[in-house]
Parts: sequence; structure tokens; C-alpha cells
Amino acid sequence: MNREQQLIAWLQGRGRIAIGYSGGVDSAYLAAVAFGALGAENVLAIVGRSASYPMSQWTNAYDVARQIGFTVLEIDTDELNDPRYAANPTNRCYFCKTELWTKLAPVARARGFEHVADGTNADDRSDYRPGAQAAREHAILSPLAELGFSKAEIRERSKERGLPTWEQPSSPCLSSRIPYGTAVTVERLRQVEVAEAELRALGVSGDLRVRHFGDLARVELSGEELARWSDGDARSRLDAAVLAAGYDRIEVRPFRSGALNVLAKVG
Repeated sequence: MNREQQLIAWLQGRGRIAIGYSGGVDSAYLAAVAFGALGAENVLAIVGRSASYPMSQWTNAYDVARQIGFTVLEIDTDELNDPRYAANPTNRCYFCKTELWTKLAPVARARGFEHVADGTNADDRSDYRPGAQAAREHAILSPLAELGFSKAEIRERSKERGLPTWEQPSSPCLSSRIPYGTAVTVERLRQVEVAEAELRALGVSGDLRVRHFGDLARVELSGEELARWSDGDARSRLDAAVLAAGYDRIEVRPFRSGALNVLAKVG
């Protein structure tokens, strides 16, 4: 029995399942497998919407759901009004996930979905993820991590299933672009979102982060994109796009996942 067959058996053993769904690589794969294994009536995909959830990701989440064939239930979360979250401590994600699961899990269970799962994968468990504690406190299941799915395998399996997310760059919440200790505000989140959207519209592909350091935007690009956008006319167009979002200075750097964790020496 391969790992995907193990996942199908795991899902069938639960019968019905609700999924905290973001439209990212992991949750889209989990939702697709669950839909196939259990049928539409036994799968509930729930999106938590807030200012830290970019519009582009919200649109993509619904597009993927339509392609697979399941419906999405949307709930509002309000983590920005939690002063513990807004202060942006190193365990900010704990307060975000606490808000999410406090609202999502009761909604799911009120609809008859006793089991609630997220898309955490096995690689995530080796990273600094304080939100995992909130998941444990609310009895959220993580079958992809439990069964040993790596990010690479999820991408491979997603490609085999024809899911458009298989090559989608990872996209954590917008708050992850703001250094710990700098307050998370709607204005700062929107500035980051606009800058990244402008760069995508310009043609920047692959991994992309606009790290917010006041009037300075640190633009992180990976692989060939870094070389492509670092000099000449391309760099001038990149700078203009970021300046249009309200920044005064721009640095272009290699992409590094969890760069702000490294800066804060956490994890």
C-alpha cells in the first residue's frame, strides 16, 4: 500500500471530515483525495478569511475547489483585533491559529463533522510553527504529517491528479512578511499585498516575498528569477512596481523560506 492509499484508508476510517482549506498545495491535495475517497456530502472545506489572507489566494482557493468539484464554506476570523496577535510576537501564529480553530471547529462539528483536519505535512514538523500547538489544543488532525507526506511528494501526487496547485509557490499569510515586534496592521498587510500583486502582474514567477521593513521593501526571489530581475530595465520595472505600493527603498535578495525566523533567531 503506497502512501496515498494509506491516506485514502485513513480518510475512509473517519467517514466524514472537515478540512481547514486555504487553496494551497497541501490543503488542496488533502481536499481532492478526501473528495474522491468519501464523496462530496462527506467533505467540508472551510476557508477562514481575514486581512492577512491575500485576495489572490482566496480567488485561487475557489478556482481549485470548482475544478475538483467541492464547495467551500467561508468564515470570518478576526485575529487582528487580538492585541496579542497584532503585537507580532515570535509566537504570533499561535494566536492566529487559535482564532481560526476556535471558530472553524465548532462550525464543522455543528454540521456533523466530528473530525477536522489541516494540511500540515511532514516537513512542517521540522520547522518553527507555533500554530501547531493551537491545532493540538483543538484536536485538529494532520493526516499528511502523520502518514509522512513531504512537500515534494504532495506536489508529485498533485501533479498526477492534475491539480493546478502542484507547482504553486508556497504562500504563507501576509503577516509573515512583517518582522516580529513590528505591529501587524491592515495598512501594512495591504501594502505588502499590493507590492506582491504588482510584481506578479509584472511577470515575476516562482517564490516571492516582499518583506516589510518600514519604508524599505526587501524583495526575495528564487532561482532564475533573481538573476532575471536584478539588473537593467527589468530591475527598473521591478523597482517602479514596488515604489507604487508606497515603499521608498528596495532591496532584492535571494528567497529564503522563514527568513524572518532566522532574523529573530527563533525555531
